[in-house]
Amino acid sequence: MTFRPQALTPYLSARHYFGSEQRRHRERAGLSLVQLAEIVNSSKSTLARIETADLMPPPDIPSRLDIAFGTDDRFHGLYELARREIHPDQYKRYMDFESRSQVIEQYGAQALPGLLQTEEYARELLRCRDDLSSEQVEERVTARMSRQVRLRADNPPFRWAIIDESVLLRPLGSPDCMHEQLASLLEQVDTPNSKVQVMPFSAGLHRLLGGALTLLTLPDDTCVAYEEGFEAGHLYEDPAAVRKWGRQYDVLRANSLTLGESAERIRTAMKGYRP
Repeated sequence: MTFRPQALTPYLSARHYFGSEQRRHRERAGLSLVQLAEIVNSSKSTLARIETADLMPPPDIPSRLDIAFGTDDRFHGLYELARREIHPDQYKRYMDFESRSQVIEQYGAQALPGLLQTEEYARELLRCRDDLSSEQVEERVTARMSRQVRLRADNPPFRWAIIDESVLLRPLGSPDCMHEQLASLLEQVDTPNSKVQVMPFSAGLHRLLGGALTLLTLPDDTCVAYEEGFEAGHLYEDPAAVRKWGRQYDVLRANSLTLGESAERIRTAMKGYRP
């Protein structure tokens, strides 16, 4: 069977254009992916994923491509545009990263992260969206629960969650719904695969108050960050930006309650929702 390279969509985003330009210059130079990988000291798989826009170019690749192809700062400029843009497919990319991650670190300020939600809690939370029909709510609940299947697999990711204390005290749905949700959360506070801490009111103001943050570590130790606000989220793949969010998460972790204290705080909150 004759190999046919995957079709590219160069005008979808700057990241896609970067990949298509890499292929165009590579083919014009008569180089295979293996040959180019040797020249720029990378791997064939990395360059292949860059060409199809499945991977944000590592920060050292653009300058090496410019040297290899004699293109001045062309690839450097494309990289600067790509790393600053908000990709239209960024949530899809985030979901792909989440499904492959080995470590998942999350902070939830207004609600529990989706991977920690019970079905009824997720349903009540989505019902707050007046732009969703009842059918769309159920579709999203099903999708959210499907993301948790991997957590019960033989080789689940390691998860660390920091939950703002307000999440425990704000009623969402019926008392039964909240009691069931907090009971589920309590079971995940300290297990071999999950840790949960509570960020207490006494900690005061902090950088992530009012938002949500997820840090994902992939099998190749690449890290990405996803910061979510009220209306939109932003996926960060640039190493410097990811490190910045990682430091903020470390500060939160240091100022949160211990695992034992967090478990006790959850138990206390559960008493207010006793069925």
